[in-house]
Amino acid sequence: MTSRSAGTAFSRKNYRLSTEPEKSKVTGIVNSRLLNDYLHRIFTSADGIQPAAAYRKHLTFQNLQEHLDRLLAEENGFEDSRDQVAEGRLGPSTVVLDHTSGFEGLLLVDDDLLGVIGHSNFGSIRATTCVYKGKWIYEVLISSQGLMQIGWCTLSCRFNQEEGVGDTPDSYAYDGNRVRKWNVTTTNYGKSWAAGDIVSCLIDLDEGTIAFCLNGISLGTAFDNITRGAGMAYFPAISLSFKESVAFNFGSRPLRYPVEGYRPLQDPPVADLVKARKLLGYLKNVIHIGIDVTEGKLVEKDTSVWQLQGEPTVLITLAHIFNYFAPLMCKVYLVEDVLMTFLLSILERGGAVEAHPLIQQLLDLMWLLMEEYEVHECLKQLLMSLLRAYRFSPIIPDLGLQIHYLRLTIAVLKHEKSRKYLLSNVLFDVLRSVVFFYIKSPLRVEEAGLQELIPTTWWPNRFTKEGKESKEVKEESAEERLRRRAYERGCQRLKKRIEVVEGLQVQILKLLLNNKDRGGGEASRYIFLNKFRKFLQENASNRGNLTVLCPPEYMVCFLHRLIAALRFFWDGHKAKTPATLSSEEAYIPPQLFYNGKVDYFDLQRLGGLLSHLKKTLKDDLAAKANVLIDPAELQAVTMDDLDEDEESAMSAAQSQRPSAALAIGGALARPGWLSSPTLGRANRFLSTAAVSLMNPRRPLGTLEKIKVRTLTVEQRTEEDIEGSHGNEGLLLGRPPEEPEQPITENSLLEVLDGIVMMYNLSVHQQLGKMVGVSDDVNEYAMALKDTEEKISRCPKRRRDIHEELLKSQKVFSEKLNHLSRRLAWINVTIYSKEKMQDIYWLLRVCIRTIEHGDRTGSLFAFMPEFYLSVAMNSYSALKNYFSPVNSMEELPGYEETLMRLAAILAKHFADSRIVGTDIRDSLMQALASYVCYPHSLRAVERIPEEQRISMMKNLLAPYEQRPWAQTNWILVRLWRGCGFGYRYTRLPHLLKTKPEDASLPSLQKPCPSTLLQRHMADLLRSDRDLAPSFLNSVLNQLNWAFSEFIGMIQEIQQAAERLERNFVDSRQLKVCATCFDLSVSLLRVLEMTVTLAPEIFLDWNRPSSELLLRRLAQLLNQVLNRVTAERNLFDRVVNLRLPGLESVDHYPILVAVTGILVRLLVDTDVQGAERATAVLLADPCFQLRSIQYLLGHAEPSALAAAPPATEKRHFSLHTYTDYISTEELAKVDKMLSHLSEESKQAAATTLPTSEEDLCPICYAHPISAIFRPCSHKSCKACINQHLMNNKDCFFCKATITGVDDFTKPSSS
Repeated sequence: MTSRSAGTAFSRKNYRLSTEPEKSKVTGIVNSRLLNDYLHRIFTSADGIQPAAAYRKHLTFQNLQEHLDRLLAEENGFEDSRDQVAEGRLGPSTVVLDHTSGFEGLLLVDDDLLGVIGHSNFGSIRATTCVYKGKWIYEVLISSQGLMQIGWCTLSCRFNQEEGVGDTPDSYAYDGNRVRKWNVTTTNYGKSWAAGDIVSCLIDLDEGTIAFCLNGISLGTAFDNITRGAGMAYFPAISLSFKESVAFNFGSRPLRYPVEGYRPLQDPPVADLVKARKLLGYLKNVIHIGIDVTEGKLVEKDTSVWQLQGEPTVLITLAHIFNYFAPLMCKVYLVEDVLMTFLLSILERGGAVEAHPLIQQLLDLMWLLMEEYEVHECLKQLLMSLLRAYRFSPIIPDLGLQIHYLRLTIAVLKHEKSRKYLLSNVLFDVLRSVVFFYIKSPLRVEEAGLQELIPTTWWPNRFTKEGKESKEVKEESAEERLRRRAYERGCQRLKKRIEVVEGLQVQILKLLLNNKDRGGGEASRYIFLNKFRKFLQENASNRGNLTVLCPPEYMVCFLHRLIAALRFFWDGHKAKTPATLSSEEAYIPPQLFYNGKVDYFDLQRLGGLLSHLKKTLKDDLAAKANVLIDPAELQAVTMDDLDEDEESAMSAAQSQRPSAALAIGGALARPGWLSSPTLGRANRFLSTAAVSLMNPRRPLGTLEKIKVRTLTVEQRTEEDIEGSHGNEGLLLGRPPEEPEQPITENSLLEVLDGIVMMYNLSVHQQLGKMVGVSDDVNEYAMALKDTEEKISRCPKRRRDIHEELLKSQKVFSEKLNHLSRRLAWINVTIYSKEKMQDIYWLLRVCIRTIEHGDRTGSLFAFMPEFYLSVAMNSYSALKNYFSPVNSMEELPGYEETLMRLAAILAKHFADSRIVGTDIRDSLMQALASYVCYPHSLRAVERIPEEQRISMMKNLLAPYEQRPWAQTNWILVRLWRGCGFGYRYTRLPHLLKTKPEDASLPSLQKPCPSTLLQRHMADLLRSDRDLAPSFLNSVLNQLNWAFSEFIGMIQEIQQAAERLERNFVDSRQLKVCATCFDLSVSLLRVLEMTVTLAPEIFLDWNRPSSELLLRRLAQLLNQVLNRVTAERNLFDRVVNLRLPGLESVDHYPILVAVTGILVRLLVDTDVQGAERATAVLLADPCFQLRSIQYLLGHAEPSALAAAPPATEKRHFSLHTYTDYISTEELAKVDKMLSHLSEESKQAAATTLPTSEEDLCPICYAHPISAIFRPCSHKSCKACINQHLMNNKDCFFCKATITGVDDFTKPSSS
């Protein structure tokens, strides 16, 4: 029998076939007696009793329709009693949310008027139907677990942005976010809810009570004696805060948790339900009963292997059944209650989905015997019901419910025609099918059965009070070992159960990625690719539109399942075609980024905007990749065009806007992710304001004009993607640097590209968020340990304290038991070893992609920025998020991967092909973090020498015109551990405080790199221009940073001294502390330079050495004078100990300065020490007491002035013996005695200079230089320093062409 598409379909209205005996020979229809028996067996009466053969009416296909009408009309008198049934209820029979007048605030409501998203502070909305008598129920499907109040209200309740359901006298609500009930006042009630829960709201107007259930479990009576009587009728109602979302079920679908005695607000379609169940019974009979034509009798058949096999009798019988059954299967309630239940019952017998071909046969029948629009609607409603059932099923220990619904989803999607229809029109367009790949995390572990699954809990005890991992590894006690092993066994049991669900989810994706089902059109994979790209576009382009974004927790699960399915197909292709790459060597070839075959929407490229790159690199594209850009594509959109588009969009939006602005159709192109759990083709925007708060959005048509693309996503076919007959498809334009070896099927490359983009969109952010549970476990474990220590120390006589401590211990233990089970779930679903390997695989894919792209030279600029972001972020996730459970060191090829990533960071942080400031900053920060940890620093040291030297050269570029703070931080980290008193991890005065996060890069132990230091020294020595420009910029920045710091602490001091307002802005404090930290790090870089290459300052044969030394001495003296003066500004601000200025202290800045002085004056040859001493003493700011201050020698005048009662502790390097070695202290003593002696001699030999002969700029040195051509004069130090930054004369602004020595002529 051919399908209707071939033009031979049965007409449903006039279905008549002859039953003449001779026809049976031709058509295969059985004789009339057997047919009569068969039809009577199939179409039994309602009571199921067959009348005796003598009294039965003879049935043929001519009178079957009449017989069927009579059977379906039996006991079907429900329409008559409908009015009487509706007593106690007022309003439309179809109950929805009242979007015309029954709301307050801003809300987004789905088109079915059952789903709602809060769009303002606290919006409220009620239903269209109310009740005044009887017992009623409705269900709310919780899509997000935030602040909401769900319950009942009357028409007289008035809500606003602060008060909602439950905040007025005649409204009653349950709030599972705060676990309270509300009716003007509030008290504790119920349990906390989570996304994926179902709340049942029950009202008994006969007894005057309101109660709530959570996932079918009663929470008890919430309110009694509610107001009743004339004029009192209650509406279902909800108030919800911004972004929160729910979906209502008033009875349009079967209630998930019906309660005996309570009726849904909307009546079920009882008459249709009875009909549908009868027809389903007849359908089951057809499957059970077969006809043995040779024996001439009816036989029982095994339903599991039933097949149609083209028997006309059976087919015509089925056609009669579907004549009535098909229209009923378009109704939501019947699909869920009748069809879905029947299909699930087929799978209940267990075994693999393949072992139940009956579902495939039934789907074949539906496509054959139902109108196309009916099959479409039926399949859509079936998948919707499955998705809703999957998402809102409670977690039970064996995850049986989730498995049940996924198995049926797989069975439906196994049917090729159904799969293609659903992929093309439903899975991404109407449903949020990504939900199928999500495994929700249970908030209440006891209901999820985790107590039975993991009876013994355990948590690590390796943390000290400061939150750092304790150094001494304590031996695990026998009891602890047993607990840990029992806990790990429980985690393994849980993992096995979750892996079953994950396996089914991967099966779904394998069906969607099937590229062999080309029967009747395009293969599933190519339909999926186009839909997947659109899904990515919505998530990339709608960052601000929360209703369209896929929640990140769904993205994480989708990513892992997609990687599993992709690698399955990739390695399958490799097995068939050995010349291709395995998935372990996967990467994205660079031509995908510039040939226009894959749409990257408006995502930023490394070299800037795509339109700009196509203009500037069109010659390179033609020469290297043989890609010619159509001149029409290069016509950039002018500002005038943009303005016209904007105006036309605005006018179109205004012309469509209703005056009342009550139901503004900000018609979103896609279903709201957060609102109704499966549906929501578009959303209505409800606003109580007179004007819309939503900006009119430009129609998609105008965007299409702006984007330059070769092919839109919807237009692409299999040939466009895979290529054929010399057409390379996605791989068009291979550059000469790219090997000719085939990688894999082109379609899989596009899926891989999408996976990388998904990680960048929201997966990384979610991985970081879920680490919070592990942090909570650590905090509670520390609190419990602390409490147990206090109990052991508590005196026996203080029973009261002992009891309180025991209570605290119990609370902490219970919380830890709960959290450790929840953590087990999270570790299995998000941080398991397999998930870690997925992220590691993704990291390696990105590294290989970047390496291949880099080889293409200028075309590297076309690569989207997210590839570099994912490479950095995935490494960060592996290091920081997975580490407590799984160690990154165990991953295969870990050392090599680390080195290759280091090479990428080292090369590209200063790559001129990368223009985006954000991505450049990210690369710099990633490199700065890399050099903080010993294992990653060693990876940097292992990259090729040429790359290392190039990296150091880029780090030593002048600090002007670029973000230099991160560069400086990298250099400091390479030095930390080698400098004077620079072996600390945390500053000495901060040791007693707890760090915010012990894993921060700045809190890692020093790990200096002597290899990179040697490269730096070689570069500074060998490049005569590099050293002066670099050091001049460092000195300039130090001058700026320290001056800013001093200016800010003056303001802070003044604010602190004011009586009327003792308040300092926290942002100002933060900036002040940053300037101090920058000053210290710049001083450390100078110390590093002086130590590694002292000749830059002390070898005066080099042109700028003397000048650099003078500038350095000047700045060191300024810093010392400001910081060491007794009772000065710095002292006072440090003693205030303001929050935010914790890092500001004497120690860090003084030891940095001391390190430079010791290197210049002690650790050098005699000539160098003499030069340094002479320059230091010649500086007018030099004060010997600043050097004495370092060793605690107080100023004599200050000692005399200070009253003896207040013995103030003076700063002294001698008190920091844990940080400064005795050898270093001896050098400081030597330096002090040397400077004391030299300063006495200098004072004795200095001749007085007249004021006229002093430099008019600094008034510190005699005039020694005259400028050409203007003949103005100054000292050499001032003019040389000035000429490093500016060529204009100080006085007349003429351009200076030269400087000559000036000697004052002797007076005759």
